[in-house]
Amino acid sequence: MVRASSFAVCVSDHEPDARAQMVVWEPFMNIGLFGGSFDPIHHGHVALARAAKERFELSRIYFVTANAPPHKQRQPLASYFHRYAMVALATMGEKAFVPSLLEAPGGAAGAGTSSKSRPTDQANANYSIDTVRRMKQSLKKIDRLFFLIGMDAFSDIAKWREPEALFRECEFIVASRPGYSLADVANALPESLRPARAVSQPFAKQPAKGDLVLRGATVHLLDSVHQPVSATAIREAVVAKKALRKFVDAGVEEYIRKQALYS
Repeated sequence: MVRASSFAVCVSDHEPDARAQMVVWEPFMNIGLFGGSFDPIHHGHVALARAAKERFELSRIYFVTANAPPHKQRQPLASYFHRYAMVALATMGEKAFVPSLLEAPGGAAGAGTSSKSRPTDQANANYSIDTVRRMKQSLKKIDRLFFLIGMDAFSDIAKWREPEALFRECEFIVASRPGYSLADVANALPESLRPARAVSQPFAKQPAKGDLVLRGATVHLLDSVHQPVSATAIREAVVAKKALRKFVDAGVEEYIRKQALYS
């Protein structure tokens, strides 16, 4: 992809004030950032990434495995390295999908390599605003960054660290789901970005799809990628010794079995 920029140059030694506008085409990319605990990564995650890639022509989507997600401080998680390995396995067939170590622990002691689950550590919690800012340091200023997220997680976005700044740094792609309206999406925004109730109320019966563009926030809604898959259901299936293929990639299923995860 290319984007036009321009600058003025002098075209005549005899007419130093005569200027012509020259257009320079600079390459830019649409980049996706998909963060999560991925405990484990499943078909729902991959479906969202594929739909976002197609609709927004994303050159790359970085799957950022969280070491210590702040909203899961009391929930045991599999080792970071196991979760990252499963992300790598689930994305290896898609050239545009990149497993990222952007939120990797500082050292092996931070997460360990044991297959046993452990609670996350508040002191080492990963915050999306920090991750997005680190990601943007590696991008060009003209690149366009999209933050991929599910509707359930987006509903709590106003409680995240520096949510207004997060919306300034990137656009959001939200996987909608039945039962949510455009008004629900608007009302989930931080209070300073939220439209007045009188403005959002007429959209209470309109399904959450399309684009919501407000001053300070851009939200794109994907309404065709919802899959009834949850990490909890997968872990329960492991305990019940049921097949996992309907939930996860074959490589991920094999990894879970070999490493005796969630059992």
